[in-house]
Amino acid sequence: MPAMPLLDPKNDYVFKKLFAEAPVLLAALINAVRSNESPVTVVEVLNPRIEPEELTGKYIVLDLLAQDDQGRRYNIEMQVRPYRVWSARSAYYLARTLAQQLESGHDYHQLKPAIGIHLLDFDLFTRPAHQQQAIWCFELRDRLQPALKLGDELQLNLIELPKADRLGAGEPALAAWVTFLEHWQEDNTMQQIDYPPVQQALERIRSLSADAETQRLAFVRERALRDQRSELHGAREEGREEGREEGRKEGREEGITIGEATILERQLRRRFGPVSEATRTRLRTATPAQLETWAERILDAPDSDAVFQVQ
Repeated sequence: MPAMPLLDPKNDYVFKKLFAEAPVLLAALINAVRSNESPVTVVEVLNPRIEPEELTGKYIVLDLLAQDDQGRRYNIEMQVRPYRVWSARSAYYLARTLAQQLESGHDYHQLKPAIGIHLLDFDLFTRPAHQQQAIWCFELRDRLQPALKLGDELQLNLIELPKADRLGAGEPALAAWVTFLEHWQEDNTMQQIDYPPVQQALERIRSLSADAETQRLAFVRERALRDQRSELHGAREEGREEGREEGRKEGREEGITIGEATILERQLRRRFGPVSEATRTRLRTATPAQLETWAERILDAPDSDAVFQVQ
């Protein structure tokens, strides 16, 4: 009987289930990414539940929100595709992780650092000068004197997994996690890893893969993400074609704007249902900057009104 194929730990449902139910492994991952910092000893996952509607939400990223014994907050994400406004989205969620700590009546000294850890299954930085680095840490530092850090309140760690794997980048613990995430199905490769947390994670993947319900839900999640990729590809193609047609009539710049409006209209219809004529007019008369703002908001907006809300 052939061995059961293992679930992909880069599927964000599988990733969240793997670590939310094993906070000791999550602490090991955090320590591997932040090897220059004091080790985390206790991690509490603050959002362990995965709601059914999240699995079919094509524009939802199933992240992990965790807190250590010092009160520091961690936003941990597995991302398999780049967003068009990737940096804005990442900065927004990291800032929200910081701001959500304060309640009415609290003051700023109660804030603890907000730390993002984003594992990317793609190369984010593709210029030739960036090809020999795959592990990035962004903080608030002075432009002219980068050794001077404003504070510890915000930190975003990015690991480009394919590039890190090609380069063999990272300290041994992080390199072992990269190998696990990129080569979990390769027995010979995995047998060479003697880092206990990764071997424990591999055993958990085997256990999750043997569970029929987990398999089903992982498939539901993968199907939603596949539908999203197909939808975006189709919308871009349709938008480009309409943009070219309009561009032939009214000029290249206007054609591109109309193409982007068509993509956004399709996304609105997919997420929220029929699009009114007033909304279509609003989209087609919008500036490129407005379209870009609305395209970012549609990823998380609860309804169509929130997409266009003036902030």
